[in-house]
Amino acid sequence: MTKLVSWNVNGLRACVSKGFMNYFKEAAADIFCVQETKLQEGQILLDLGEAYEQYWNYAVKKGYSGTAVFTKIKPLSVRYGMEVDSEPEGRMITLEFADFYLVNVYTPNAKRDLTRLDYRMEWEDRFRSYLQELDKRKPVLVCGDLNVAHQEIDLKNAKANRGNSGFTDEERGRMTELLESGFIDSFRHLHPDQEGAYTWWSYMPKIRERNVGWRIDYFLASSRLAPQLKMAGIECNVMGSDHCPVVLQLEDIPQLSV
Repeated sequence: MTKLVSWNVNGLRACVSKGFMNYFKEAAADIFCVQETKLQEGQILLDLGEAYEQYWNYAVKKGYSGTAVFTKIKPLSVRYGMEVDSEPEGRMITLEFADFYLVNVYTPNAKRDLTRLDYRMEWEDRFRSYLQELDKRKPVLVCGDLNVAHQEIDLKNAKANRGNSGFTDEERGRMTELLESGFIDSFRHLHPDQEGAYTWWSYMPKIRERNVGWRIDYFLASSRLAPQLKMAGIECNVMGSDHCPVVLQLEDIPQLSV
């Protein structure tokens, strides 16, 4: 079994001070992906042990965005961004393995006033095309903070949030288009009717305690990987960020076994 973890840490240095390494060691993932690292090269030194290789994509803007992947399995190739030198926000890392691609992504937020919604739509269209091109070569796993609650079941107060950033018809529609282009939401595939399953909560008082949340962190998979998806979980009790980790376990692919 291959275990993957994805976590928007909302500032890795802050998360490390709140127990990140304890969870990292307990999780013992084969591949561990993080988003919103909010740091530059040289601002943190993570001693993850010799078993893990580290790959980082930093945003040009300091203290903003950023992604990283820590993997026990050496990739065949690594790519940063969808197009070379055109993703200054450090939002994506693609690792190619023998039998699939892994894309770790931090999708742009449309912003509260939706001033970035047009950019978000353009990003979504490019992202879908990018994944489709990868999928022509080998199956794809996508993980990260996709900044959208897809269906009403994926957030606590759907009616009150209709049209808000992360739950606009446009963002939800682009997620539908992505899934219909040949991908599976692994959690909904295995837990189609589970309510109250959230991955992000506002920092407002009592919100997380009352589980008033949104499910915006995902593992997506090429449809043909469906038989290999054995577990998709949400580690809602893990603290350290306003997001919690999400976990995927799939049957071993021989070339990727550790």
